[in-house]
Amino acid sequence: MRVALDAVGKGRREHALPATSAAFESGVATLVAAETAQRPTVLGLIASGRMRPDTGRVTLDGRTDASALRRRVALVDAPEVSEPEPNVTLAGVAAEELMFAGRRSDPVAVRRWLDEHGLGDEASVPVSNVDPAARVRALCELAALRKGVEAIVLVSPDRHGGEPAVWWAVAEDFAARGYAVLVIAGQASEPVAGRTSLPVAGRTSLPVAGRTSLPVAARTSLSVAGRTPLPVVERAKRAETPRTIGRPRVRRLTAPTKGGRA
Repeated sequence: MRVALDAVGKGRREHALPATSAAFESGVATLVAAETAQRPTVLGLIASGRMRPDTGRVTLDGRTDASALRRRVALVDAPEVSEPEPNVTLAGVAAEELMFAGRRSDPVAVRRWLDEHGLGDEASVPVSNVDPAARVRALCELAALRKGVEAIVLVSPDRHGGEPAVWWAVAEDFAARGYAVLVIAGQASEPVAGRTSLPVAGRTSLPVAGRTSLPVAARTSLSVAGRTPLPVVERAKRAETPRTIGRPRVRRLTAPTKGGRA
């Protein structure tokens, strides 16, 4: 599969996301650089078909099909949208995702799954305190369990700290397994993908060697003239947060769609 973003933008005067072009495809890990608190999440939502851009378009294998995009692309660890609640243990996150994937989700099955993926020692640790590399791998592996998922959009893995080379290795591993992988991270992470940013006219960047970058005009926050940030992520958060069983609440790694699960 191949997903192409053609000059997509969001918000009044494109404050939420400047016009951006990028592409990611099966068997390739692609890095897009995006700054500010909300722009990586906005870009991830658009790239995975969960938010409609105000300008430009997103195509899947040459066609515009947001429903198919949502079913086939998992949005992973997007801040305020699909990231797990920080106080939930890794075992709790795994149990929820195993359940949504139609797998056994009892404590024994959860422990077995974590052990099989080398994550048993992190089972009782709140997900916010899990080693960054282990967190990224666990969330990507859980997202990949969902039926029909062929691509992963991983948002801001650099915010958890650690060496960028570690989470980039996870992205490349999933690409080697045939997934289309898009990683959205800060510009400081670009060297890990072996390239540098190539901004065009201060707004849009073009694909280079299978990887793209998102330049950010002035790298300011989303506040404008004293106003509060645009609520685009908050609106998407309401749609992305699933029904959960009991408390604490865990956000699903892939979003529900009309007529069925993503």
